[in-house]
Amino acid sequence: MRISTITNWAYGVTVGLTLLAGGAFILSARSADFERRAVVESQVFNELSEQLAMAAEQTSEDARLFVMRGEDRHLQAFRGDEKGERDREQAIKSLKSAALSSREAALIQEVEQDGEALDALEERAVAAYTGGDQEGARQTLFGPEHERIQGDLLTSVRQFTDLVATRTSDALAEAKEWSDFWGAVAKSLLGLTAAVFLGVLYFVLRRRVAMPLMRMTGIVNRLAKQDYAVEVLPDSRRDEIGEMNDAIQIFRDNGLERERLDAERREDQRTKDLILQMMHRLQACQRQEELAEVVSLFAPQIFPNFAGHLYVMNDSRTALSSIGSWREPRRAGPALTSAECWALRRGRPHVSDAAAGDIPCQHLSHAEEMGICVPLSAQGDTVGLLYFEGASDGQAIAAARLYFELIAENIGLGVANLQLRDRLMGLAIRDGLTGLLNRRSLDEALNRIARDGAGDAIAIMADIDHFKRFNDEFGHDAGDEVMRRVSAILSGAVGDAGIVYRFGGEEFAILLTGASEDSALDLAEKLRTLIAATPVTYHGRLLGAVTISVGAASTARDAPSADLLLRADAALLNAKSKGRNRTIADWVERAASDRRRAV
Repeated sequence: MRISTITNWAYGVTVGLTLLAGGAFILSARSADFERRAVVESQVFNELSEQLAMAAEQTSEDARLFVMRGEDRHLQAFRGDEKGERDREQAIKSLKSAALSSREAALIQEVEQDGEALDALEERAVAAYTGGDQEGARQTLFGPEHERIQGDLLTSVRQFTDLVATRTSDALAEAKEWSDFWGAVAKSLLGLTAAVFLGVLYFVLRRRVAMPLMRMTGIVNRLAKQDYAVEVLPDSRRDEIGEMNDAIQIFRDNGLERERLDAERREDQRTKDLILQMMHRLQACQRQEELAEVVSLFAPQIFPNFAGHLYVMNDSRTALSSIGSWREPRRAGPALTSAECWALRRGRPHVSDAAAGDIPCQHLSHAEEMGICVPLSAQGDTVGLLYFEGASDGQAIAAARLYFELIAENIGLGVANLQLRDRLMGLAIRDGLTGLLNRRSLDEALNRIARDGAGDAIAIMADIDHFKRFNDEFGHDAGDEVMRRVSAILSGAVGDAGIVYRFGGEEFAILLTGASEDSALDLAEKLRTLIAATPVTYHGRLLGAVTISVGAASTARDAPSADLLLRADAALLNAKSKGRNRTIADWVERAASDRRRAV
């Protein structure tokens, strides 16, 4: 029941009981008035009855004393008591005017008649005594007739007095009984009203209002401090307190939802901030290794529940290899072919989850984790693949898919930019025909050697003998094939021992650091004999023997490094002038010249 209903009922009951108590007090007061009137009436009747009895006896006594003693004072008293007779008559008149019962009225009538008879008898006796008949007067006043009439008068007075006393006593007792009854009723109703009022105060204010409000106050204070972990106890009452409890529950639920949304917003903002940081660092990367390091560092921070790989496409665009990974993915390996991935085939993200009704990629092994492949594209060209795994259902991937695609777009641009930069740098420092480092790279390497003084260096210059013959006899394409074949043989033979450069035209340079003069001379001879022994064909046609002339120079034996290349070129020209297809080292020539001068 609602508190307002209880309060209204309690108010109505209290008002009703108060009205009843007031009515009982009014009736009690009226009964008290009746009681007071009964007392007054009883006192009046008693006084009148006593006055009547005393007046009758006193008149007879004065008459008797006069006839006994003959004193005038008794006669005067008797005569004066005629006024007493009138008092008796006034008392009778007063009694007759009062509300008397029929019995009481009959007794008053008898008293009046007996009084008149007694007055007549006493007047005759006084008259007889005054006339000289003293004995007759005494006979009259003390005779049986006087005694009878006086006895009847006094008997009637006593009966009337007793009857009035009985009636007034009964009326007084009844009035007192009703007064006590209505007083008790009024007190009981007043006590009941107080009990109802106190009960309502306790039940409504304490049990139904105060205690729930105290409990809800603690809950509201904790909710005001954003402590949404507080539990709101269910309240099945359908009253204002119950509605307040429901409102607090709704407020708590809204607070929890708001806190959840704030947490999601903060997490989303954190993700965006990390993505932005990663993008800034991707733009500053100069090598693919740095890009892979950046992605491997930020990907597990952005997506803490996902493992993954960053794959890059090879030059032939047939396979991809992982250049970075995080959190040890289980389903994907370090390499895959382009045909094994549905994302690369379709050119759009693909979720591998057989349970969800979609076919998994062939490069993934079976596992409970779901995986998503996102192609890395730039300017319509696929440059790699971004792979994530770790979700047990599609909701996590669906929630993060937009970020997957955003990151993939930026990583794809970063990879494409680095690849383009590598190609541009390759064009700047490498020869487009042979793929060898060009003359500019050689000059930078020689400048570093001269600037840093990093130990002894040896330069080997090689020139293809009679190269113009291949262009003139077989065409320039055949000459280009000879150039490519010779550069391949030089690169393969030198390996890690040094760096091969295309110096210009059909001339090559090899720069060795940390090698001895003897090993450098052996390498030069090896290159010359290996090229001479390798036949060169173009479109199935044998182009004939290819030979090279080789010149070498060293910075050992206090030889300057500034003219290292000039001395190697001079040795090459010396080899050509001596018949080509030979190797000449300047340190050998200088040693021979020194021996000749010594002789």
